[in-house]
Amino acid sequence: MVVVGAGMAGVQTAVALREQGFTGPVTLIGAEPHQPYDRPPLSKAILLGTADGSAFDVDFASLDIDLRLGCEALGVRPAEHELDTAAGPVPYDVLVLATGAEPVRLPGTGQAPDVHLLRTLDDAERLRPVLAAQHDVVVVGAGWIGAEFATAAREAGCAVTVVEAADRPLAGALPAEVAAPMTAWYADAGVTLRTGARVAAVEPGAVVLDDGARLPSGAVVVGIGAHPATGWLTGSGIALGPHGDVLADDRLRTSAADVYAVGDCTSFPSARYTERLLVHHWDNALQGPRTVAADILGEEAAPYDPVPYFWSEQFGRFVQYVGHHAAADRTVWRGDPADPAWTVCWLREGRLVALLAVGRPRDLAQGRRLIEAGRVMDAEALRDPALPLKQAVLE
Repeated sequence: MVVVGAGMAGVQTAVALREQGFTGPVTLIGAEPHQPYDRPPLSKAILLGTADGSAFDVDFASLDIDLRLGCEALGVRPAEHELDTAAGPVPYDVLVLATGAEPVRLPGTGQAPDVHLLRTLDDAERLRPVLAAQHDVVVVGAGWIGAEFATAAREAGCAVTVVEAADRPLAGALPAEVAAPMTAWYADAGVTLRTGARVAAVEPGAVVLDDGARLPSGAVVVGIGAHPATGWLTGSGIALGPHGDVLADDRLRTSAADVYAVGDCTSFPSARYTERLLVHHWDNALQGPRTVAADILGEEAAPYDPVPYFWSEQFGRFVQYVGHHAAADRTVWRGDPADPAWTVCWLREGRLVALLAVGRPRDLAQGRRLIEAGRVMDAEALRDPALPLKQAVLE
């Protein structure tokens, strides 16, 4: 068994193989030189220097997992059952692709020293002195990562301006009426938010916008999205989707025999939501490996069809989302979005399909179970934030 990618999805796949009884050789290959680590702390504790690392608590030696770090995957030859790496070819009986996603770079910035991404441990280490020096910081992109970094930068005492091309934060993730109340969070935290603005150029000490405005900056942090890290699969014959995602089936098998894909690099068909999902979140990387290991070992397992879940800590708020709201036909608010805590529920034909909870973790926990069970809800009862979600069930 060869697993390429030593992030959450790859590590959990190797561990799941052992936990489910596989006793043969397992090789885990990672491009980074660091001991495999968890990514969420990068935008929080590690960035602020309150933690030195986030290595997974996994004893690879005791699990007899051959861990090969600093080894970049270059290609796959499925007909020969070989993985090509910078250290030479690696034969496999079964290959699991878990290479994750890579951030989208700001066009025209190249390798500019003052332009940063935040995806890897090295990225976070490069940004720590920027925050410690309390530089003026320009963040490009008001998505989840942009908001989390802006939060950390303000905590460190930096002056922060966030530039967003859309007319609101989280434009690609949430409907306008849901994202709109989050605009005020930036001002409340002392962050300047400029929407409807695009970066024309990055110059030493300044970011130039397309309207000619010049924003002083000691550093620029780019958070404008990510795409599957699958460019190295070009020419392999493994089917990819329009976003570069590996096309997997409901057991996370790819188009190539004996090749699986899991985590941020792959999409899968969801019977629950009647569409193919590409989920770039930690929980998906945690859950998928159990399905992969079970299928590899020939165990009977349910199709992979999770209820997506993620969370974000930004501007003193704990934001959680569960489900997939794209096909919803009704939106129900619980509470006032001007208050510190509120929830949005999405229904489809009366059934709860997604939920966003701001400072209401109990709503999230109950909502996740209700979505998984496909329960029909009383929309009017849902509006009462004092009523537990589970008491708004019709059937």
